[in-house]
Amino acid sequence: MDKEAFLISRLHSAHIGDDAAIVDGMIYSADAFCEGSHFRREWMSPAQIGCKAMLVNLSDAVAMNADPLYALVTVMLPREMTEAEIAELTMALEETASEYGCEIIGGDTVGGDALHLSITLISRSDAPLLRRGVRSGDLLAYTGELGGSKRDLERLMRGESVPVDSRFYRPILRREFIRRARPLLRAGMDLSDGLYCDTNKLLAYNGLGVEALTKIPPEIGESGEEYEMLIAFDPAAKGELEALATEMEIPLNIFARAMEDGELYPCRSHHF
Repeated sequence: MDKEAFLISRLHSAHIGDDAAIVDGMIYSADAFCEGSHFRREWMSPAQIGCKAMLVNLSDAVAMNADPLYALVTVMLPREMTEAEIAELTMALEETASEYGCEIIGGDTVGGDALHLSITLISRSDAPLLRRGVRSGDLLAYTGELGGSKRDLERLMRGESVPVDSRFYRPILRREFIRRARPLLRAGMDLSDGLYCDTNKLLAYNGLGVEALTKIPPEIGESGEEYEMLIAFDPAAKGELEALATEMEIPLNIFARAMEDGELYPCRSHHF
């Protein structure tokens, strides 16, 4: 058990387990975005940092088929950040949130030696998409193309540049696809820790394993922070989902089947 899983195992709320917690009809989620763990300031402008910090939080709402309503933003500000840089950061946070109908209503600030952000979202959904619900025989698929985030992270770590439209800078969220596909889906989650680890997480939550239908190479399976969607569905829904994905021009990649006594992918923790 890695340290993240151990920490979660020490908490005892029945609301823990999905991308967000459903409490009294409202949906709550939180994610941190920390300098030195998720990014380096020399790689990204304040606007890019603010945009991605908000998007990785909005991804949890999208994964739950929820509409984000409000955000609380806590920021640790390095002492050397200028007012112009702070203004650029906050403008990007607010503009990105507003694109999804979300309003920043408060938070906290503290001084420090690095730039850290922690965002809490309050959302709502009439038909939330959960991780629980996968059945043996269900098909597993992911949206989009994976591997670009890992590739560009490795380039940045080598001191190289990456395109301004890199998925590492600005993930693509599949909000409308999940909204329209929801009646056909058994379960789902966003891909933040890589396809290998997140598939294991989804299936273990349902007491199942995986039967691979296609070979997933490490450059795809280990690429974290993609924020595409991992979905599970009845094979009878395959045709409708493929037609919807084709209509919306979104790649839909069916790669495995959920099975009792199935195997799990090799998974290396990205967090520590």
